Amino acid sequence: MKRKEVRSQESGVRSKQFKKYLFHLLLAVYLSLFTVFYGCSPTMTGAVKKDTTLTGEGERLEAAGLNYTGPEYAIGIITFKNKTRTPGLEQPATDTLATLVKSAGLEPIMLTEDEMREQEEMIKLQQTGAVKKGKKDAAEGFEAIDFRVSGSITAYSEVEEGSDILVAQSKTQVARVQVDYGLVDIATGKRLLQKSGMGEYRKKTGGVLGFGSKSSTDVGLRDGALRDALTKAMGEMINELNRRPFQSKVLMVEGKTIIFRGGTKSKLEPGVKLAVYRPGADLVDPDTGKVIGKREKQIGEVMFTSHQNEKVSEGTVSSGVGFQAGDIVREIK
Repeated sequence: MKRKEVRSQESGVRSKQFKKYLFHLLLAVYLSLFTVFYGCSPTMTGAVKKDTTLTGEGERLEAAGLNYTGPEYAIGIITFKNKTRTPGLEQPATDTLATLVKSAGLEPIMLTEDEMREQEEMIKLQQTGAVKKGKKDAAEGFEAIDFRVSGSITAYSEVEEGSDILVAQSKTQVARVQVDYGLVDIATGKRLLQKSGMGEYRKKTGGVLGFGSKSSTDVGLRDGALRDALTKAMGEMINELNRRPFQSKVLMVEGKTIIFRGGTKSKLEPGVKLAVYRPGADLVDPDTGKVIGKREKQIGEVMFTSHQNEKVSEGTVSSGVGFQAGDIVREIK
């Protein structure tokens, strides 16, 4: 009887030890699952507002914008063309570029391609006298645009990458876009830039045992990829504009005083010398039939004297005669 009692007691002890072990094991598993689930419950990396997730171009653009020393040029942005099979890309691309132009210290002016073409044709007709100007000159407003940007989205794709590690799962959605763009000097008609750039944006989600790991279509992917590509494009345009001397147009001539578009936003200092050019006929490429510039002739020089306000400046004629509204004014460096 004593042996049976001893065996019974030993069995009870082992049972308690097993239950205790099982309790700690289940607690450890529970805590592990809770930690994994909490750590992998729908999480995202990358934020459109901070743009470029891979290249860091956003930070470089910000630095370039802070270093931009030129005038507050008006940039005409023609609505982008969408050459992909993915609908709805043209307007987000155009709006994103306008935001970047504004953040760089320039003035965006939105235009459709038809509006630009109609205004250009009307200006030509008025200049030849075929159409009377009447109360409003077609060049008003249009000539306030210093540079023009046009472009097209030529490729767009979205792919999903996934991985499974034990009970944890994660998926990454990747959007890639290719954008072609060009920058044109309105005064001279010259194409300053014609480039193509790629953009990429990633969004990662995670979960446990299939929970929280699904990634649905998100316009943030599209916007992030477009912002990445256009941020790089904006950086290229800022570099180009930083290399160029100040340029504007004559608004009015009063004797020896030349009034031109500039103002305090032009950042011109008193005493700066400006060359004045008379724009001529379009220069047409005989092979393509496209206008690649305008013929220019220097007709004199002006010494900048003062700003009338933030958009208008004036100077005194140093040499030359026959100045008129519409002549090109360019800083001499």
